[in-house]
Amino acid sequence: MAPAKNSESRVLALIKHPFVETFTWLYLIAQAVLRYVFSPVPPPPSNSNSEIPKRESRAQDKGLGGIWSRVNSTSALQVHSLMYRFHPSVHYDSAYPSQQQIKEQIVALWKRYDLERRTVFETRVTSVKKNDKGQWIINNNEEEYGLFDGVVTAVGVCGDPQMPTLPDQEKFKGQIFHSSNLDGKDAKGKKILIVGSGASAIEALEFAVKSGAAEIDVLSRSDKWIIPRNVLVQSLLAMNVLGQETSLSWIPEWFLKKFFYRDLQDIAPTDDGIFTETPMANSELFDQIREGKAHWLRGDIVSVEEKGISFNHRAQGVPKGGPGKERLIEGDIIVMATGFKRPSLNFLPDVVFEEPYGPPNWYLQVFPPKYPDICANNSTFVNAIGTVGNMHIGIYTRFLIMFLTDPLTRPTEQRMKTWIDFTRFMKRFAPTKAFDFFTYAELIYWYIFVLLINPFRWKWALFVFFGIGRALPLMVVEQESAFRKELLKQRKDN
Repeated sequence: MAPAKNSESRVLALIKHPFVETFTWLYLIAQAVLRYVFSPVPPPPSNSNSEIPKRESRAQDKGLGGIWSRVNSTSALQVHSLMYRFHPSVHYDSAYPSQQQIKEQIVALWKRYDLERRTVFETRVTSVKKNDKGQWIINNNEEEYGLFDGVVTAVGVCGDPQMPTLPDQEKFKGQIFHSSNLDGKDAKGKKILIVGSGASAIEALEFAVKSGAAEIDVLSRSDKWIIPRNVLVQSLLAMNVLGQETSLSWIPEWFLKKFFYRDLQDIAPTDDGIFTETPMANSELFDQIREGKAHWLRGDIVSVEEKGISFNHRAQGVPKGGPGKERLIEGDIIVMATGFKRPSLNFLPDVVFEEPYGPPNWYLQVFPPKYPDICANNSTFVNAIGTVGNMHIGIYTRFLIMFLTDPLTRPTEQRMKTWIDFTRFMKRFAPTKAFDFFTYAELIYWYIFVLLINPFRWKWALFVFFGIGRALPLMVVEQESAFRKELLKQRKDN
């Protein structure tokens, strides 16, 4: 009966929402095509333990899945899943999948490619350095950990929860939780105070709404751009090839205020442009505000009282700490939507942090100029729009494979620094630093430029962009290696 019911509901949905449902069906078909064409064939089963396992400092339940193992079950993807395909083989049943769906896809991928025997949990990496032969040693212990040709630092940008102490918070008679620790908490019929903004605030909002909270107040020190959960809007914003605020940025900002904010334009930013910080993606917040169930309050926390938070409510355009009207915002639960600590990269060699080429000012933002065999994948990013998924994570990793496999494609330290300086020059008028904000279209420009400037990289283009066509460049590299060996032999003989 279940399949018939599901089919019936699909048909009814198609009649009621023909455009949305048609797009959904096309998306499901597209996912099937992506899996068939671009997913690498899993390796054959092996009982060999000769391969050196990868290291992960957390336990399996908190490590496998990254940040998706450490957020609430009520959390969901904020960008359209079309823009969050961390591997071609992932399969989503909805546009904005839940935490559980995403984690299930990660675990399935981990098992499908036999990564269980290649992963060691609860092993903290404190240092990586090169030996005399140019290979990498972990924790100064070659015997225990082995030798490596390259390093991928996939620590991400979200580590442990960041939980600052509020003034006089010991007075509060209710409960205080971090936004990532809300599963199992009873919020039904209660007043929720959310401290902070950004993705963590959206996570807390989703919990409060799904838990049946009576009232939700978001207390934010500053205004932040909010965009709808709409793949068209998100894609158009990500198409800014310059990756910065320009004289034309007022156009998307005007459209957002006019057609998305509408009657709530007083909570839209007035000083910061859409291309300066990562916007929040949520369509539910405004609905909750219009229904009177939620409020977005701009201001500063003065102190915590028994029944809530004493809050200095500022008007639009008044800076942090500026004048406002102080009042008590009552609540039963305070949720600290204060984000996460950024994981440290201190295990990398000291030289990669030397200015003016310290992170995020690296080649393609992830390769330190001294070492093209280090790929800090998704670990140096600051702010961006539409830049998640295998479309760039996979590309960066395949750049690393190309550099390790083909010596003629490797950039020299000076050329890497020249590229960084060139990017700084191109973005010299940006309100943020060159690598503090970028868009997906800007990344595509980077990739194409870097491939085109070196003819030896041309043969790798299909592999770098799509993960296919590796046989041809490998064959060419073998021929080049054989030629170099023969040439070296002839020189020795002469």
